[in-house]
Amino acid sequence: MKVYEALAEAFVREGTSDVFGMMGDANMHWMAALADRGVRLYEVRHEGSGLGMADGWARGAGQPGVVTTTSGPGVSQLATSMIVASRAGTPLVAFCGETALGDEGATQYLDQRRFAAAIECDFLHVTRPENAQEAVRQAFYLARTESKPVMISAPFDVQTAELDDYDEDYVPSTALIEKSRLLPDPAKVQAACDLIQDAERVVIIAGRGARKADSGEEILALQERTGALLATTLQAKNWLCNRTDFHVGLSGLFGDKVSMELLQEADCVIAVGASLNHYTIESGYLYPEAKYIQIDTAPHLVMGNGKGADCYLQADAVTALAELTRTLQERSVRLEGFHTDQVKQHLTGRVQQPEYVQEPGRLDPREAIWILDHELPGEMGLVLGSGHQTDFGTMLFQRSRDVLSNYGMFGAIGQAPLIAMGQMVAQGNKPGFVVEGDASFLMHLSEFETMCRYDIPLLVVVMNDQGLGAEYHKAKAKGLDPDLATISTPELGAVAQALGGGGATVRTAQELRDALAEYVSSPRPTVIDVRITREVLSTPYRRIQYGEDV
Repeated sequence: MKVYEALAEAFVREGTSDVFGMMGDANMHWMAALADRGVRLYEVRHEGSGLGMADGWARGAGQPGVVTTTSGPGVSQLATSMIVASRAGTPLVAFCGETALGDEGATQYLDQRRFAAAIECDFLHVTRPENAQEAVRQAFYLARTESKPVMISAPFDVQTAELDDYDEDYVPSTALIEKSRLLPDPAKVQAACDLIQDAERVVIIAGRGARKADSGEEILALQERTGALLATTLQAKNWLCNRTDFHVGLSGLFGDKVSMELLQEADCVIAVGASLNHYTIESGYLYPEAKYIQIDTAPHLVMGNGKGADCYLQADAVTALAELTRTLQERSVRLEGFHTDQVKQHLTGRVQQPEYVQEPGRLDPREAIWILDHELPGEMGLVLGSGHQTDFGTMLFQRSRDVLSNYGMFGAIGQAPLIAMGQMVAQGNKPGFVVEGDASFLMHLSEFETMCRYDIPLLVVVMNDQGLGAEYHKAKAKGLDPDLATISTPELGAVAQALGGGGATVRTAQELRDALAEYVSSPRPTVIDVRITREVLSTPYRRIQYGEDV
């Protein structure tokens, strides 16, 4: 057996079903061996795009995504997307071909070990045929247990060598990982309950870890017993919002004014699977008088105010929450807290529509988000990009739906459509949508053709202000010429049609509703180019640039 065949077999036994990337001399034998074993190969137009899709696939499937590149320039194209995946804590394995071992004079030679370190990726080198299978097992083990990307660098000559001692009884990394709940320290449970019992106004902040642990029922039970407000981090946006009248949306910079005023009254914050970074707690200013209880499987974390929690429970979310509720029940503790008619009325009023800006040929972005939220079915998942245009959606989407945000992951624009494509492949190509800016979408326009080629029925909503929206508004705030940040764009609906998909360019609310109805009736790869006014500044930017909050 050839080494590349053994490598491919090991990937299959690790559960690999889909691989994203581009074929080249240094990975084509491995890709062919995967295809022979029934693995679906997605040929993309740029290696970095392939990694973005593998990132989304991993987030959607809950197991390591796989990307592949050829040697040298194929590897170097991974840089931005790899750092995004690293910052997002995505489990991912990159199979990267390499020039012949030791041939530093080769045209495509790159010191891939040093490059991997620079882009925040672990590195494993296949230098001998006999260590090939172990490299695959170790890569998947690291990706799974430490939630990070790992690069396997395989020289071409090693791949094509014979493997004399092939292990037919390959043991996958999953067999080496013990699946058990991390139980909370009983003394810490008692200490946490002491803090809750002494509190009057409790807030529970649910993060990505809480959602991943499927701890929703336990959160709601603790919320009911403590009279708590329920807030989420950006990575758990809108989770459980249809299950309680006391859901305040996002905690932090993207929260609305009414919710932030309520959250400031908290004297006890219970964080579940949330790092409590400076965005979530506004560096501590959002909860000035609160004691913190933090539940996480990671070792003790430092919060965004530079301090540790008053009580830290390193434990599985489901178990820890159930123990807190049980102990409070044993103590006969039940708090009214925020669960009053007055608070409920405040929260009901916060979702009213504002007075929209009227500009001929351009929509108010807030109205566009309102229409999207109400016209697209709740079962359609949403991926949010980053940048000023997507701030509106980050704040204003209110319906209960699966939301994934790429905001804050290295600050890289253009990743959201790629992540959405991979996520949809992992979830069986159910219809979903992504909200991006025009500059962001055009950065990887070629991958819309990939979307059409593989019939991935993603709806791309481009919030198009024909410019670099963030830089436009920052320039205005700093007294610079904002027109330097304007860039005209073609009608992207027509471009999408030319690439083989559906598309429309809309300038009115009714045109947007019509375009959405067409997609919902027959989902296929589609771009809706929504021309929006530049006259509306998002709330986060108003807060940051002008110190205003209206």
